[in-house]
Amino acid sequence: MVAIQDLVSHVDDLLNVSAFTDYSPNGLQVQGRPHVGRLVTGVTASRALIEAAIQHGADALLVHHGYFWKGEDARVTGMKRERLRLLLAHDINLLAYHLPLDAHPELGNNAQLARLLEFQVEGLMRPDGVGNFGRPLQVLSGQELKDRIARRLQREPLWIASGPESIQRVGWCTGGAQGMIEQAVALGLDAFITGEVSEQTVHVAREEGIHFFAAGHHATERYGPKALGEYLAQTLALSHEFIDIENPI
Repeated sequence: MVAIQDLVSHVDDLLNVSAFTDYSPNGLQVQGRPHVGRLVTGVTASRALIEAAIQHGADALLVHHGYFWKGEDARVTGMKRERLRLLLAHDINLLAYHLPLDAHPELGNNAQLARLLEFQVEGLMRPDGVGNFGRPLQVLSGQELKDRIARRLQREPLWIASGPESIQRVGWCTGGAQGMIEQAVALGLDAFITGEVSEQTVHVAREEGIHFFAAGHHATERYGPKALGEYLAQTLALSHEFIDIENPI
């Protein structure tokens, strides 16, 4: 068992939370019981994930997408009330880490996606470390990269096939980072991978001559929370379970 304050401090320091200006608070968002022995991790603190955490007897739930986003309606009604009611009724701590979990060079979403897709990291797409560029460990065609993404993420990506025949330099940023395609173009990359796509993204890819892959917001961000949970289980002697709530987006 570890005190919740010690767990939060450990993760805050590990992910260098103080270095980020984010869209929601990072760290402890909902306070529960004072000690944690069983940790559940997942992508988004949905009702389904909370209910699964309750079934697993979780003392704490750690996610990438938590609550209290900038611009969000502050009233505790409807869906928000029910989520908070479940957490409070079962005395479960909710921890959420957004950009800090995207950016961590080993446990983060982008680092884990690079490991999964066999990319060598060469640099950062943003100064805060959110997004990377590098090279596949072997040169790939667009079709080969599409097939690899589908196989490793268990999800068919949207592919805008507008880049060169051989992909030697690639950029990636998990989640909803389709707007970073223009940075990928400026870096002279052959391909860019993210989770989502916008209407204008297709035109940018076609007109700038770059492969674009939308591999799923949820699908690209499963691996950071899981890796962080596994690290905490090993480091702090916690019981850990990653629970994947299916999401096609």
